[in-house]
Amino acid sequence: MSETHQHELYAEYDFGTTDRPALIAALQQATSPEAVLHTNEQLKPYECDGFTLLRQKPLLVVMPANEAEVVRAIKICAERNVPIVARGAGTGLSGGAMPHPQGVLLSLAKLSQVLKVDPYARTATVQPGVRNITISQVAHPHGLYYAPDPSSQIACSIGGNVAENAGGVHCLKYGLTIHNLLHLRAVTIDGDIIQIGSHALDTPGFDMLSLLTGSEGMLAVVTEVTVKLTPTPQLAQCILASFDDVAKACDAVAAVIAAGIIPAGLEMMDQPATVAVEAFVNAGYPLDAKAILLCESDGTPEEVAAEIKKMKAVLVESGATEIRVSQSEEERALFWAGRKAAFPAAGRVSPDYICMDGTIPRKRLAEMLTTIKDFEVKHGLRCLNVFHAGDGNLHPLILFDGSIPDEKDRAMAFGGDILELSVALGGTITGEHGVGVEKIDQMCVQFSDGERTKFFDIKKAFDPDSLLNPGKHIPTLNRCAEFGLMHVHHGEVPFPELPRF
Repeated sequence: MSETHQHELYAEYDFGTTDRPALIAALQQATSPEAVLHTNEQLKPYECDGFTLLRQKPLLVVMPANEAEVVRAIKICAERNVPIVARGAGTGLSGGAMPHPQGVLLSLAKLSQVLKVDPYARTATVQPGVRNITISQVAHPHGLYYAPDPSSQIACSIGGNVAENAGGVHCLKYGLTIHNLLHLRAVTIDGDIIQIGSHALDTPGFDMLSLLTGSEGMLAVVTEVTVKLTPTPQLAQCILASFDDVAKACDAVAAVIAAGIIPAGLEMMDQPATVAVEAFVNAGYPLDAKAILLCESDGTPEEVAAEIKKMKAVLVESGATEIRVSQSEEERALFWAGRKAAFPAAGRVSPDYICMDGTIPRKRLAEMLTTIKDFEVKHGLRCLNVFHAGDGNLHPLILFDGSIPDEKDRAMAFGGDILELSVALGGTITGEHGVGVEKIDQMCVQFSDGERTKFFDIKKAFDPDSLLNPGKHIPTLNRCAEFGLMHVHHGEVPFPELPRF
């Protein structure tokens, strides 16, 4: 989405003028004077999340200290028809927390308490501002941990993980955020507190927990999260497999799964990515390999030994030129340190980059990577490929220099091509980063007018006036019509017949 199209997004959600001094006074009374940020210097850090290509300062920032203050702040905004964008740690990569210029950004950073760890039920109840990794740290003495592990887990908050349905390198075996949630406490636009899900294994009625998870703050503001905890494995080992051909590595991924193996993690990096990472982390990656796979097994020592043996055989048969198995916890951590440092490593070799997020069937991985090479030529930009290969979740890192005229637009067009190809290959435009503003135009390709109208019907049931995170996630019919015309103008087919699944 270009900056021009960004302004069109705001135009579709115009909430009129607000008496800003009166709003500041009301919010200060509802929270505290220091909890309301309103000067230009105070607002500047909140103009974007981890998706830095588009920026917009909010009207105000409010930092409530507890749930009661969240309720009061939401009620004040709703009474004045002021939009609200909830924000966690600001590590999101799709612009889901980018503010609305006429709205309040509701920062939940102060709601950062671990409320309860129950080792018998294997659950933890926390506030939304608690960092992902903190849950595992407090559960560790009980021999438990929280399985979803985004690369940003040292910084990202659990509330943001719920909003985007985040995953991580171990999501193949242990699932995304939704698969590790039991219960949510949230505040509606009316200021009502609702409880979603159950502390039991199931709950009667519609599956509202799945509806709110991944809804990007458009339906309610989460104030409490109860997650499942997983027993810490007795042992974990990681295979580093090298390949002299990217297609062979892609085929090996499908072969591992076809063999009935579900690794704890199955990640892939192409040669440009490993070269960038190795210079940053010194993980011992082979720089002559066209691609590497990281395949992890965890469980009892006997289970791990059997699974490692089986994976090695599959990888050798698939054409691996070298196989290394971690011999210590330190070596295993080093293998993964390289993978998890891919994003900062990209920042060392390029002034700017976009991290894309699409998902395709595993059998189409080689086709996608081959076409990405064609896209590099088409757009005149480089791309590092890092992804959760086991579940087909791609994270291409498109490198560009924002100081060079039109490179940012070319990078965004490159990303759009990848997302639209993901849909054409039978996949989706996101696996864990969400839609936000980054991919809102590609929602026009993913879903029909009728499907998106149903999405809006759900949105209106929770938020009739579209005050919660307006302009994100679901494109309007007008926006999709403009997007289609733009494609026609560039000589492209706007909405091709694509496989549905």
